[in-house]
Amino acid sequence: MASIHEEELHEPLEWDSPLYRTAIAQYDQAVPHADIDPDVAERLRFPERAFIVSCPVRLDTGQRVVFPGYRVQHSSVLGPTKGGIRYDPEVTLGECAALAVWMTWKCALLRLPYGGAKGGVRCSPRQMSQGELERLTRRFTSELLPIIGPKEDIPAPDMATNEQTMAWMMDTYSMQMGHAVPEIVTGKPISIGGSVFRHEATGAGVVMTVARACDRLGWRLADQRCVVQGFGNVGGIASHELVERGATVIAVSDVSGGVYDPAGLDIATMSAYAKEHGSLEGWPTGARISNEELLELECDILVLAARENQVTLENAPNLRCKLIAEGANGPISLTADAILSERRIPILPDVLTNAGGVTVSYFEWVQDLGRLFWGRDEIRAKLSEKLNDAFDRVWEISTEKDLTLRTSALVAGIKDVGAALEARGLYP
Repeated sequence: MASIHEEELHEPLEWDSPLYRTAIAQYDQAVPHADIDPDVAERLRFPERAFIVSCPVRLDTGQRVVFPGYRVQHSSVLGPTKGGIRYDPEVTLGECAALAVWMTWKCALLRLPYGGAKGGVRCSPRQMSQGELERLTRRFTSELLPIIGPKEDIPAPDMATNEQTMAWMMDTYSMQMGHAVPEIVTGKPISIGGSVFRHEATGAGVVMTVARACDRLGWRLADQRCVVQGFGNVGGIASHELVERGATVIAVSDVSGGVYDPAGLDIATMSAYAKEHGSLEGWPTGARISNEELLELECDILVLAARENQVTLENAPNLRCKLIAEGANGPISLTADAILSERRIPILPDVLTNAGGVTVSYFEWVQDLGRLFWGRDEIRAKLSEKLNDAFDRVWEISTEKDLTLRTSALVAGIKDVGAALEARGLYP
């Protein structure tokens, strides 16, 4: 198979971006250890499909604005593609491509019958009304109709999207089909086929992974002092789960900045406050600190649950934690990753640590297909079993091959996708 990546420096690919280059650099570090055919490895460097759409939307003022939208499908060799939809001013084709690549390895690592996808619309959702968001969502869904479907590509919530967004997507798709199709999206309200525990799944999965790591390291999770960057769906739930397991959360942060109390924060009350007020701005207790200061606090476990590229060349030498858990996608840059590796600070990588969301999304999809629903305890137990199995395989590879946990997680995922692609062959 002829290589095209040799020309990238001269002719950047359409989805070229810093985040995509990070995803591919990680892939290049891992693939030599995955023992897959070079031609198969070359194919997996590139998304199968990248879709760009224009979404004209009527604003409440009567003005019509056109928003750019994207959907990237990286690999369908294991099954339909799966991935979130985000609304954010910084959404790009390259960002979606990188996140789709990571989702492929994540799904394979958890042994889900999916490939990776990601999509989004470049907009400012905080400045849009509920009606504008609904019209945007329905138009975006309509534009995606040629490439999405329960057996083709299944969207889910991501940054600035939620259960309501998925309900609009499900309804728009169903209206086109002429009947209810709950399995077209996951992360939707329980009233229309959503799954219990889906909302908490990513944050809870982060703490399940942290707990497994503590067992392997010989630590008691209840003795750990934790800092959580991000207090939304992932960070907020993770903070609550950490406290439930006896750990002390000494600092959290959101868009308004950070709150620090060395004696421990009242996470339950803070969560209720943030839900009522939209953020932690105005929270009365503890010391106010910046997001930058929060990352450099002395602690045992640092949970990164905000967004990508938070730990960089500049601040990686200053981190004072003993373990990092990536609740967000790509929160540590390549250079920072190398620095932390040299400092012997273990990193629980995103493709493993935040896989709780897609795993319970898979459970939701299966329940919708069968029209048979499970209870919260059963789903939580199934999630724990999946995450523990994946963690143990990653830990085993790391020990056997003397690799970082991140590279080991990618090796496990790449190996399974590569084996499937080699078995299926090239068509035509």
